[in-house]
Amino acid sequence: MAKKKNTVSVLAFEKKLVPSDGYLYGTTWENRHETGSTTPLKLVEKSVRGTISNRLKPAVANDPAKLNAEVEKPNLQTVDSCALGEDQDTLKLHFTLKVLGNLLEPSACNEPEFLKAYQKVVQNYIEEEGFKELGCRYAMNLANARFLWRNRVGAEKIEVIVTRMDHEGRDQKTWRFDAKSYPIRDFDKDDAAVNELGELIAQTLASTEDYLLLDIVCYAKIGKAQEVYPSEELVLDKGQGKKSKVLYEVDGIAAMHSQKLGNALRTIDTWYSDYIEEQRPIAVEPYGAVTNLGRAFRNPKNKEDFFTLFDQLIAGEDIDEDQRHYVMAVLVRGGVFGESDK
Repeated sequence: MAKKKNTVSVLAFEKKLVPSDGYLYGTTWENRHETGSTTPLKLVEKSVRGTISNRLKPAVANDPAKLNAEVEKPNLQTVDSCALGEDQDTLKLHFTLKVLGNLLEPSACNEPEFLKAYQKVVQNYIEEEGFKELGCRYAMNLANARFLWRNRVGAEKIEVIVTRMDHEGRDQKTWRFDAKSYPIRDFDKDDAAVNELGELIAQTLASTEDYLLLDIVCYAKIGKAQEVYPSEELVLDKGQGKKSKVLYEVDGIAAMHSQKLGNALRTIDTWYSDYIEEQRPIAVEPYGAVTNLGRAFRNPKNKEDFFTLFDQLIAGEDIDEDQRHYVMAVLVRGGVFGESDK
């Protein structure tokens, strides 16, 4: 069987936004900038007796005796938790972000003709768009502190400090953002500081060998001794005596996964067709997958998925400008996109 036109069996791209893990510290809002004012947050193990609160079978739920017997059963749980100290009211999150260029070169491609077509598509995008739209959106997600995830909810004040570091690790430029003043449901706000940072990110993405290293520190005033939320570990074995919730830590410091931070930074897709109804950006994914909703917002049946759009671009077809942004954002995300010969 002849191979389909414009397909390639080996095709992979390295991610171009590379965040570190995020480390959590506690401090006070008034003293947050003072040296030595922060302390690493530790995980605490708790053993609790919960109630039976799941939906029961009708035969049990409708029989008072059976229901009482079920409720009497102890729902014992051991969980990890994390909170600020009793005199601390502010969470500090610290991580770094490396931005890489050279999108013209896949990390793996076994079809020379396909590679030429791909490079032409990316070069045209660089010349016409220069990654400016993507750069500003990534910068906005730094400014609005989307990467705090659940820690952002209910915060009274949030300050984000982004510092560009040079090759020797020295400060070159610093931007300060009041995160509460930036939207998280759209990217329409025009802001000089966001535009400046976004332009720097865009220039790096459009380059052949440059890289950009950003140091990000975020302070969120959430209240004294309040609980904070590191990443939760995926535990497949939850047998007897196992913790029902295991949180992430690095060298004894509560932390957030680099993958979780990266997901927040690439939550820029407002180009899917249901955005008008949903009014929420989604993370850039080949099928627009949002796992907590159990939905794929870019269904191949609607020809909105990455592979359909990417194939159209490689074939020399014109697609909507917004969808070009989306395709390039998936390439920035990276991944393995080859098509099997079988």
